[in-house]
Amino acid sequence: MIGIVMFFVALLMLLFGFPVAFTFGGVALVFGVLAEGPEMFAFMPFRIQSIMENVVLMAVPLFIFMGIVLQKTKLAEQLLESMGKLFGGVRGGLAISTVLVGALLAASTGVVGASVVAMGLISLPVMMKYNYDKSLACGTICASGTLGQIIPPSIVLIILGDVLGIPVGDLFQAAVGPGLILVGIYILYILVYSWLKPEVAPAIPADENADSKREEYVKAFKAIIPPLALILVVLGSIFAGIATPTESSALGGIGAIILAAVYGQFSWKMLYESAQETVKISSMVFAILLGATAFSMAFSYTGGDYIVEEVLSGLPGGQMGFLILSMVAILVLGFFIDFVEISFIIVPILAPAAMALDIAPVWFAILIAMNLQTSFLTPPFGFSLFYLKGVAPAGIKTTDIYRGVMPFILMQVGVVASILLFPEFYGLTDY
Repeated sequence: MIGIVMFFVALLMLLFGFPVAFTFGGVALVFGVLAEGPEMFAFMPFRIQSIMENVVLMAVPLFIFMGIVLQKTKLAEQLLESMGKLFGGVRGGLAISTVLVGALLAASTGVVGASVVAMGLISLPVMMKYNYDKSLACGTICASGTLGQIIPPSIVLIILGDVLGIPVGDLFQAAVGPGLILVGIYILYILVYSWLKPEVAPAIPADENADSKREEYVKAFKAIIPPLALILVVLGSIFAGIATPTESSALGGIGAIILAAVYGQFSWKMLYESAQETVKISSMVFAILLGATAFSMAFSYTGGDYIVEEVLSGLPGGQMGFLILSMVAILVLGFFIDFVEISFIIVPILAPAAMALDIAPVWFAILIAMNLQTSFLTPPFGFSLFYLKGVAPAGIKTTDIYRGVMPFILMQVGVVASILLFPEFYGLTDY
């Protein structure tokens, strides 16, 4: 039972706010030495070397770099302004344009914090100006900003691909359907809600000038084409089998630099700052991975993985019983800890039981990815909530944000349930 005790000690320390990487590494060291002695970690240098030589994980810093460069190109501003003018005349149009921009940013940058902050700074004041309901506006921005967790190229999918041993290209293709369904459900909710209660999302009076309308369409077209081109280059090269995800991430980095030049935002200072931020974020991810590797090693050596596999494999309901319990556990843990820790610690514990129950790996991975997206919205520690609160106008209260995200959390849980019950609808049985 040492491994189980170790697991709960690590969770308790995380709840007290200890740094993630050092918590997992430190707990593993203490319990590993107590259980087996220092020789347990004799192979740790080889584990670290294999992580550093992992070609799949090379895509993580490259996609992070691509997202940070695009964040600095004012891409979000261009898209939000154009989309807002196109859809403003529709009831709930500003919220719909925010969802569509969130989807485009997800497929081109994938940086949740940047998307939420950009839309919070630009879209939220405009929605407040036109008397949108505060909760609807906040919920739409937070939910749209988190689409980068499921819509490729997603860092979550890359990490899950490595942890579960699945080709990342397969995960990217499998995630497109659920991601688009989620976008469609968000838009449908906004349309229905604003139709039932017109005062929550009033339409903006349209400009009847034909020349002005034509200019808006042209401007919107020009704003959408560059990110779409980048999406086609990055995802199209993967889906067509021309490039691996790692190679396409390098293409994405080059494409982001070209877009920065197109938008007139390129400078050597910008490039240096983007590289610096990439190193910081990548270092955080890989530090957690090293700590998680030590934790997994100690957990396995103390027999914790066998206990978990035996318990989970013997659950009533077989595959469905295991999947429901797994999804509930990940959802609850997402209230308190980050998706990176869940991916590196919880998923490897669940994976052997999933294999023993003959659960399709891609189906399991997409379920987890969609579930992990919810962790960005769930109080009290949902990162999107903090990102938006940090840039929201003075009139926006934390309770407005919490109330606003609740319907979107329920929609995400509903999509997870539909993937669980009807995987063939999403084509997940084809992998």
